[in-house]
Amino acid sequence: MARLFPRETIKTACTVEVEHTFESLSAHVVLDGDIAIEPGDEVKVHGEAIRVPYGERAVFRREATVVRAGPIERMWTRLTGDTEFMELCEFSFSERTTL
Repeated sequence: MARLFPRETIKTACTVEVEHTFESLSAHVVLDGDIAIEPGDEVKVHGEAIRVPYGERAVFRREATVVRAGPIERMWTRLTGDTEFMELCEFSFSERTTL
């Protein structure tokens, strides 16, 4: 399906850092070059699924595609971003002192 407003795509290399330890379960992507990610932009990292065994940290080199948001998508993301973030939060109120 053709888009009314085509979005800019940028292909670049990236570094993926994954940590799977007791202290941290995290993944960070660092794009090569001076590419600023703005609200509404999408980043897709290509390649096989990354699996890091428990207790280890690993660094991978991959290719990535950045798809820029259009002006309307960017505005919508800025307007709704705070409420969508709250959906990620989980709150628990309990009378018990231990869970």
